[in-house]
Amino acid sequence: MNKLSIIIQREYLSRVRKKSFIIMTFLTPLLMVALIMVPLLLSTVKSGKTRLIAVNDESGQYVSRLQDSKSWQFVAIGEDISSLPAEKREDFYAWLSIRGNLADSTGQVRIYATRQIPMELSSEIRSQLEKMASEDKISSYRIPELAQILKEVYPTVRTENILWSDKADGQEVKTSSEISMVIGMVATMLIYIFIFAYGSMVMNGVVEEKSSRIVEIIVSSVKPFQLMMGKIVGIALVGLTQFILWVLLILLLSAVGLSAVGLPMDTLMSANLPQAGETMNVNLSQEALDGIQIIQSFNWTSLIIWFILFFLGGYLLYASLFAAIGGAVDNNEDSQQFTLAITIPVILALYIGIYGAMNPDGPLVFWSSFIPFFSPIVMMVRLPMGVPFWQIVLSFALLVITFLLCVKLAAKIYRTGILMYGKKVTYKDLWKWIRYKS
Repeated sequence: MNKLSIIIQREYLSRVRKKSFIIMTFLTPLLMVALIMVPLLLSTVKSGKTRLIAVNDESGQYVSRLQDSKSWQFVAIGEDISSLPAEKREDFYAWLSIRGNLADSTGQVRIYATRQIPMELSSEIRSQLEKMASEDKISSYRIPELAQILKEVYPTVRTENILWSDKADGQEVKTSSEISMVIGMVATMLIYIFIFAYGSMVMNGVVEEKSSRIVEIIVSSVKPFQLMMGKIVGIALVGLTQFILWVLLILLLSAVGLSAVGLPMDTLMSANLPQAGETMNVNLSQEALDGIQIIQSFNWTSLIIWFILFFLGGYLLYASLFAAIGGAVDNNEDSQQFTLAITIPVILALYIGIYGAMNPDGPLVFWSSFIPFFSPIVMMVRLPMGVPFWQIVLSFALLVITFLLCVKLAAKIYRTGILMYGKKVTYKDLWKWIRYKS
């Protein structure tokens, strides 16, 4: 046992001390937070310059109704824009020409400019003119209060998803299928990436030691099974360390970024968010506040714990297979024929998880969440949607049992292949090694 702990310590420290590990551990959370916070910060920055938009309205019924904003100011002119000389085109940022009656769809709207105009301006003009055309069309029918009647005919319907608590009090909790789906897909992708990244790290480490003949010295002091498990557990701790650091750094960077836009992290984490009609020190819509409350409603402690357990279970299962392949081949090129057999179920599980995001209770997703080679990835999609506790425990138990069986089989391959050189290993050879009784 002491030798196993020494191997685990060696595998762990040799990797966490690498510059690549340190750089990626700190750079990845920074990039993830930047992708969210930079657009949010930029959206709060508005240009202080008001640009002039020249408007030539043939009928004269629209230009006076155009509403100015902080960014745009509409100025009426009497000149035909299409015949403007080149020297006058720089007087305004853009030129708006309105011809005909927009209410009966015979009108024509053109925006002239010497440079490509932003989408914001085009959308603003179209929105205002469509509203005017709609108002004029309604007025043409000369029916009293027709606008109010039409508004009542097409009411706005807002739906809310409410979950009843399993507890006796029957507490109601607001939730969202969309947010649950996003959380599930993020967890699924992380498990998928971790399995491949750290599983292949085990295989490459074994192949490297085998090709350099270092393994011959190591196995003279420890058993091959101890060496294999030391690598698997040591690299698992590397992945767990990196994940924990990512979570802490993302929380820290998010707190700094949210404070920069006037929304402290403690406000988000507290349950006392303002209700409809109340104000905050930052301009958030009611939809955004509802989204924050829904995110708070998730049992994050349970989600993170099960994420770590399924990550470790899935990693240990596939890492044992990767270690067996690394022990059976002499170089990375020879490992391709065997890694395909491991890659296919992982990719298939990812596709099932993507499908399951839209239908988490479908038969394919339900049964796949119990198949050990699929469950680490597929179960992550179902967890945010709400899964009975017995199903989670059963899925994890099957995963652990399968891992123990795979370790036993992988140990037979590893023990035989670790000191074999110069032979092109086939699936037939692997089957013989598995059946061999020591």
